[in-house]
Amino acid sequence: MRSLEPEEFLARCHADIREIYAYWDRKRAGRPLPHRKDIDPAEITPLLPGVMLIDVVDDARRYVYRLVGTREVEARGKDPTGKAIGEQYFGTSPERVLENYDLVRSRRAPLLDDYQFRAPGDRYADEEAIFLPLSADGETVTQILVYTRHRRIR
Repeated sequence: MRSLEPEEFLARCHADIREIYAYWDRKRAGRPLPHRKDIDPAEITPLLPGVMLIDVVDDARRYVYRLVGTREVEARGKDPTGKAIGEQYFGTSPERVLENYDLVRSRRAPLLDDYQFRAPGDRYADEEAIFLPLSADGETVTQILVYTRHRRIR
């Protein structure tokens, strides 16, 4: 289930998702979007293993993994840093995964995706991920901070 309104998902999502959303919301400081420079990894150290930072690029790749937390690398079985999302996606299909990023980019709003799928190696994945837009100019989405909470991977 996907939701764009925080009040629709904050009541039911995991505490870690609420924590990173609250952090992002504070960093906006009354602006529509926080800047990347507002995000200090030292302030969210316990969450870093589940964090990814995605660059929004103006070419056919669209979205590129800039940083991938250790828990994310472990769940995927490889480190996709530097690769395009469409090439190294982790989800049901590249189209479905890219749709999440496209929605965040076009609406300039958070998105929660709560889903199950078959992961590489025919493993079952059940996870909850929040996508949080960042901006270099305060208006245009230039990066997306993603935090994933894996309920299980088997």
